[in-house]
Amino acid sequence: MPDHRDNPERIVVFGDVVDDVVVVPASAIREDTDTPSSIRHRAGGSAANAAAWMGSLGASVDFVGLVAVEDVARHSALLAGNGVTPHLLGDDELPTGAIIVIVSGERRTMLTEKGANAKLTPDAVTDRLLTGAAVLHFTGYSVFSQPDQSSLRNLVQRATARGVRISVDPASSGFIMDFGVDRFLESVEGAHLFFPNLEEGRVLTGLDDPIHIAERLGERFDVVALTLDTAGVVVVERGMPTTVVAAVPVAIVDPTGAGDAFAAGFLAAWVSGAGAMAAASAGARAGALAVSTIGGRPRP
Repeated sequence: MPDHRDNPERIVVFGDVVDDVVVVPASAIREDTDTPSSIRHRAGGSAANAAAWMGSLGASVDFVGLVAVEDVARHSALLAGNGVTPHLLGDDELPTGAIIVIVSGERRTMLTEKGANAKLTPDAVTDRLLTGAAVLHFTGYSVFSQPDQSSLRNLVQRATARGVRISVDPASSGFIMDFGVDRFLESVEGAHLFFPNLEEGRVLTGLDDPIHIAERLGERFDVVALTLDTAGVVVVERGMPTTVVAAVPVAIVDPTGAGDAFAAGFLAAWVSGAGAMAAASAGARAGALAVSTIGGRPRP
């Protein structure tokens, strides 16, 4: 397996990998009978999607995750096809995580089974992988699945001690509410870059206005990029004026993975030396690519 530890722009991604079933009904769903639909099977998982987009954009990426033991080779090959160096572990008891995604315009309903993801711990990210990396990225799903947050705090400390910046995508407003806002924010304390969408930002701050939300979160994180779907991105960088970056106009086919692609585009640009505004523009371009196709990942 290639050793990228000497690459100062390398990104380590840790977290969920799933099998998506993406359903796009041709009309409103009719109960107790058939509704014609487009149904596609895709590899997914918020963290794995982000890694795949990073790799497709030319970033050097290592991904750490957990799937059913019989799926290790398949998911490793899919990640490698997008330019990712996979470090997948196999579980011989639980199935690979799965999500049914029902798409309606810009909205999605997701039915989720964590599967093997529930047993992935931050200890799976080794010091060897962290050494020489620029960024460690994970999502809220890796926070929600940890009954004891000490392992996650230890990972953040190990990464920070090596000069690695911490990037977090909160991932799910519903799971944040279940987990607890204060508990979530405490769990991601020490992160440097934060990528919430508007609904997640509202849950985390109790505020409604996007500018106010981003600036409130900016009191905790060095860089906040609050995504607003077609309204663009609010960017708050410590010591800099708050800015709004426009979205890229595109026909939306499936919004699955748009936030993952945004974070990927942002980080791929940021580790290459782009400022926060330029990185947000790169993220917006990646997000536009994501919504123009079915599924949460770029096609290999």
